[in-house]
Amino acid sequence: MVTFKSIVGSVSLSLLLALNSFAQPKNLNEDVRSAMLRATQFMVEKASTNGGYVAHYLPDFSRRWGELEGYQTQIWVQDPGTVSMGNIFLDAYKATGDEYYYQAAKKVAAALIWGQRPEGGWNYMIDFAGDRSLKQWYNTIGKNAWGFEEYYYYYNNTTFDDSNTSGPANFLLRIYLQKLDITYKPALDKAIQLIIDSQYPLGGWPQRYPLKNNHPKNGKEDYTSFYTFNDEVISGNIDFLIQCYATLGEERFLDPIRRGMNFYLITQQGNPQAGWGQQYNMELEPTYARSYEPASLMPGFTYTNTLLLLKYYQLTGDRKFLARIPDAIKWLESTVLPPDKSEGGTRTHATFIEIGTNKGLYAHRKGNGVSEGHYWVDYDDKNLLAHYGGKATINIQFLKDEYKRVSSLAADEAVKNSPLKVSKVEGLPQQQLLIGSAIGTIPNESVINSVIKSLDQDRWLVKHIQISRPYSISADGKEMNTAKLSDENGKGIVDATEQLYISTREYEKNMSLLIKYLSR
Repeated sequence: MVTFKSIVGSVSLSLLLALNSFAQPKNLNEDVRSAMLRATQFMVEKASTNGGYVAHYLPDFSRRWGELEGYQTQIWVQDPGTVSMGNIFLDAYKATGDEYYYQAAKKVAAALIWGQRPEGGWNYMIDFAGDRSLKQWYNTIGKNAWGFEEYYYYYNNTTFDDSNTSGPANFLLRIYLQKLDITYKPALDKAIQLIIDSQYPLGGWPQRYPLKNNHPKNGKEDYTSFYTFNDEVISGNIDFLIQCYATLGEERFLDPIRRGMNFYLITQQGNPQAGWGQQYNMELEPTYARSYEPASLMPGFTYTNTLLLLKYYQLTGDRKFLARIPDAIKWLESTVLPPDKSEGGTRTHATFIEIGTNKGLYAHRKGNGVSEGHYWVDYDDKNLLAHYGGKATINIQFLKDEYKRVSSLAADEAVKNSPLKVSKVEGLPQQQLLIGSAIGTIPNESVINSVIKSLDQDRWLVKHIQISRPYSISADGKEMNTAKLSDENGKGIVDATEQLYISTREYEKNMSLLIKYLSR
């Protein structure tokens, strides 16, 4: 999945919403506005905790889940959760002009600022009951969530994983720009400074900061200080700094942006294995992370990073970002799975490729929990790890076509929409870039009526989701596996009953449809 946010798309959406907020047709469907407001009031006044959210709730709010189960006092930062809800509120405010949505977004901002760490970033979740409660969560639910190794320890520092810092920082930038309310400037500045200070001199970022090495495992160094591409760590921070440069106009952002983009060039491996790994040690060698992430090259990250290099050419006009793309494509072609390993033609590559041999590496697991389970990696492509994916699908032809298209552009043509190459800003720079939902097909009235009718007591409910067992200790002292339910290979097991759940993801999906309809 490409992690670089479309600068042009964001600008276009902002203009579209701005124009339509002042020029709605006279026959605007008031049912849409009513449904949006009722659903939002429920989420704000019933589901939120001090302005923040998790992914799913039981209807009586007796249990809740982010990526894992949370306490009643906790909210989740990562999507779907607090940040994604805040962005939907601001989208709704821009589409309708209704101050209620802006006030809802302000509550999200207040929750994020309350949970901002002293160094300026965020953890995966915020616990309003404080460190004592959060440490208890890590010592029970977190450390027993088999496979979720990022939650095994309470690091007490910032994580960049899954945009858990660039995401809230972007939201604070967006709500600050909405009305230039200086209330949000100190927290925003603090987040900006953290992202600048935590960047390594060569341009990459660690997974966590301040740097720590207090949780080595199986004789291996703690991986959280390694240069990390995984889960939008580096690309997310670069994107955020570009947003800051475009909207705040400060030239101090240019150096970390350029060093971040250059890091992709530094870490591409030499021929004949001109790909990328997902994390690198201090010697710039592809290295391990979690138990099922061996030191290897990864076709998926090679595909993503190659597309990012094409974007970086369109941001800078510098052809150095194009120079070794053919090498990456050649390596991807050399590692295509043979037909008998392609799962009927549905997969093209092993997720992990062994350095030096180009052989596929495959992760497996056995057991049912942290205490008795274990992972291993070998060359056998049977019984693959399901929660991570043992094989990938790479569209090499699309990559070739994009390279041909973009490399044919002269530098001045390539950068014509680049926020890094603006010579003169029309109006306030703060008006140039406001992040919003991706532009998509405008839903028809049938879809909209279905969305409105699906409201159940002002809630959008779902069923058959993946949940977890509550934390418990058996009579013999064994602690329950608190990861979301899955089989031995990690394939998710959904709740097969008719139990209904309140879902922020469902709310966000339906609100996006309604917003697009209003903005048509």
